[in-house]
Amino acid sequence: MTDSNPATAPRRQKVQAAEVGTDILTGLAELAPATSLSRLAEHLGMPASKVHRYLQALIASGFAEQDAQTNYYGLGPAALFVGLAALGRLDVVKLATPYLAQLRDELNETCFLAVWGNRGPAVVHVEQAIRAVTLVTQVGSVLPLLNSSTGLVCNAFLPDAETAALREEELRLPAAPSPAALAATMSELQRNHIQAVHGSLMAGVNALSAPLFAGGQRLAGVITVVGAAPGFMAESDGEAARRLLEVAEAISTRMGAQFPR
Repeated sequence: MTDSNPATAPRRQKVQAAEVGTDILTGLAELAPATSLSRLAEHLGMPASKVHRYLQALIASGFAEQDAQTNYYGLGPAALFVGLAALGRLDVVKLATPYLAQLRDELNETCFLAVWGNRGPAVVHVEQAIRAVTLVTQVGSVLPLLNSSTGLVCNAFLPDAETAALREEELRLPAAPSPAALAATMSELQRNHIQAVHGSLMAGVNALSAPLFAGGQRLAGVITVVGAAPGFMAESDGEAARRLLEVAEAISTRMGAQFPR
């Protein structure tokens, strides 16, 4: 039975418009970081003209944006703000923040927290070193799975079902490691719980990452120290690695997990 009261029609229309808008935002998130209008419309099963109309409203409110060069659409800063506000409610973000600030002060290198998103590990909190240049450490950055220390930790400790599709995609890239080399890296990482990379994302920029565990020994996030050589050499058996592991253990303990060291 439908509501035929004319007085409630505007309210119904607003609800329907909100539902369409959230569907489009969800579609943009699922097709992140950017997508064409035609692909988005096909993904949502909506007419392109309808999607375009709603996208213009979302752009005006800051929830979507369009790249002027490619004409592709993606989530805007307002959507990022809402997403980060939701992430801020997670225990891992609340618990890790003061530890990362202390680690940043001790090492004078940029430290950040990443959590697993729909397209890989996403940076959700950064403690920027004063002398450091911002590199791949901006909040909202999505890091590669096999070409970053953060991604490699995710690949080693997340369930295979969550990483398999992205891993297979990246293994087809020209600079991808061989399956044998990747397996060796994962085996060592699962033993030592520390991953170093040297210049993988940017020449002269090194990083160290360690996993954070929550109850049930599930991976809750990854903490990373990143800096430029020669000041930061990211030695997996050095002092920075030792302190990173201590911080990872402290945060994991606070989250009800036993850090496997």
